[in-house]
Amino acid sequence: MKVSDILRVKGNTLFTVSPDQPLSDAILAMSENDIGSLVVMHHGDLVGMLTFREVIQAVVKNGGSVGQSTVRGVMDDHPLTCTPGTEIDEVRRMMLERHARYMPVLTERTLMGVISFYDVAKAVVDSQDFENRMLKAYIRDWPVEEEAADQAKAAQATGG
Repeated sequence: MKVSDILRVKGNTLFTVSPDQPLSDAILAMSENDIGSLVVMHHGDLVGMLTFREVIQAVVKNGGSVGQSTVRGVMDDHPLTCTPGTEIDEVRRMMLERHARYMPVLTERTLMGVISFYDVAKAVVDSQDFENRMLKAYIRDWPVEEEAADQAKAAQATGG
């Protein structure tokens, strides 16, 4: 499974912010849209990520308020990124190593979307559920002749 599979299911709604916007505006946008991150874009290029982690760190550093902080002052300016062709197992490994909850998806310099650790976990669970259903269906539809032969062999082996 690849990142493109997650994006296809998730859709392509993107929430972005400018690095020079006040942090308070970015927090309001995150709250209103019930999202945990904003992609920071400048002149069409990805320049960072703003997540609740950076927001909380800025609030603590500022004595409990955001003050006059801008997005640029608190954003992660070297976010972890992937491509639509990246395998999900690789994304999981990268996210776990960096403790990243959100990852922008880029094709060259074009932002294709953002995936979250939740999106990755959901995709893995859905894939495993599908595989389990297929295996159960296969077992349930096992050919009767083979099953009868197996039972006869088992009976012979036990002397029954």
